Amino acid sequence: MILSAIAAKLKAAGCEVIRSEKMSGKSADDRPELATVMQFLREGDELVVVRLDRLGRSTRDVLNLVHELDQKGAALRILDPELTTGGDVGRIVVTVLGMVAEMERKFILERQRAGIEAAKAADVYAGKGRPRSVPEEEIRRHAAGEGPTAIARALGISRRSVYRALKDVAAA
Repeated sequence: MILSAIAAKLKAAGCEVIRSEKMSGKSADDRPELATVMQFLREGDELVVVRLDRLGRSTRDVLNLVHELDQKGAALRILDPELTTGGDVGRIVVTVLGMVAEMERKFILERQRAGIEAAKAADVYAGKGRPRSVPEEEIRRHAAGEGPTAIARALGISRRSVYRALKDVAAA
């Protein structure tokens, strides 16, 4: 599992306490694990992350976190690439990497927008970012007396997808 590989890297780096969070790194807001970690860091501590983009994808957020760590007398250590904010060169590199992560986030959003536009042009955009998993003719099968369970089995999808499609058709 990926999480255990990350935990192994962190343990190999000497981490005693490992916290994880499934929130997006696009913003430092609404990240309870990060807030907890920042609250408990003390002078001489080191916050270790595998990659900088896991900490944040906003240059401002990353720099604010580094500044908060400096205020506490703590440092940030990144394992890939190996660097620390304990020195001036590390701070410069973290700033540049933060800018790259933010740029990468913008590229991801641009590709996502392009994909949505292409899906809309192909009439497969369902409005919530995923293509329709149940074609119209399958919904007609339901209207002809075949149940959602049979449709789901025939298509190899969940019943929930079938019910969602039925709801979308009823709403239209």
